[in-house]
Amino acid sequence: MLTHLGGIDHAVVLVRNLDAAAAGFARLGFTLAPRGTHSPEMGTGNHCIMLRTDYVELLGVLAPTERNTRWREVLAEREGISAIALRAQDAEAGAAELAARGTTTLPVQRFGRPVTMTDGGAAQARFRTFHVAEAPAPGLNLFACEHLTPEATWIPGLMEHPNTAEALAGIEVLAADPLAAAEAMGRVLDRAPETEADGAMRVETGAAPLVFLTGLHLAGRYPGLDLSGLPAEGPVTLAVRVANPSAAVRCAAGTGAMEGRFGLAVPPSAAHGLILAFR
Repeated sequence: MLTHLGGIDHAVVLVRNLDAAAAGFARLGFTLAPRGTHSPEMGTGNHCIMLRTDYVELLGVLAPTERNTRWREVLAEREGISAIALRAQDAEAGAAELAARGTTTLPVQRFGRPVTMTDGGAAQARFRTFHVAEAPAPGLNLFACEHLTPEATWIPGLMEHPNTAEALAGIEVLAADPLAAAEAMGRVLDRAPETEADGAMRVETGAAPLVFLTGLHLAGRYPGLDLSGLPAEGPVTLAVRVANPSAAVRCAAGTGAMEGRFGLAVPPSAAHGLILAFR
């Protein structure tokens, strides 16, 4: 097991229209943090959905720059989960730990963004991050995030949601070869994959797990759900644990959501390119 990295910190959901996405996820019962604006060089902005120990970042391009070329290329094809951040207790030590295990990482970067607090005051959220140079599986872009000012990210009042969301319950990743993808991810995290009842491969992260599966597995988990718009490979399902499933059902009314043994699933057409599963 790794010492300086553990668990999923957050999932990045790339969206074409940040205001429309914020409104859409609010209709699904989430409380959204006010818009954050990144540096002019990055040219991006976000709305975060803060859960108890992790979160979801809705990321949009506000102005085209060289730094956001890759995001714009992805958005030309689709919206959806574009990256997964691992929690770093110490970014420098975490990068060194992965390097020692044979995983190449890019240099650690430090950045921040202004934050509006719930009392109207201003603060600065600051981070240290590094990216894994090569995706362990197709479409699985990984980076690590160390929070230097967690009090400016997990803000009281923003973690209460009408749908009663509490934490990420897992992320499902489409793969042509789930076993090979899970083994590659397991080598990064120093975790052995486990086989789930339907044949999907599960890799524990220290918090929400990553589950690798084929399109047939996915269709079997969400029978009857409209799965159009998903990528052939990569993260496709964001599972969220809720305290009151009935509240989630009310919030998802009218979206084409379907209930099954893997929770209440909202289709990609209503969740900006991903399956949103309330469990």
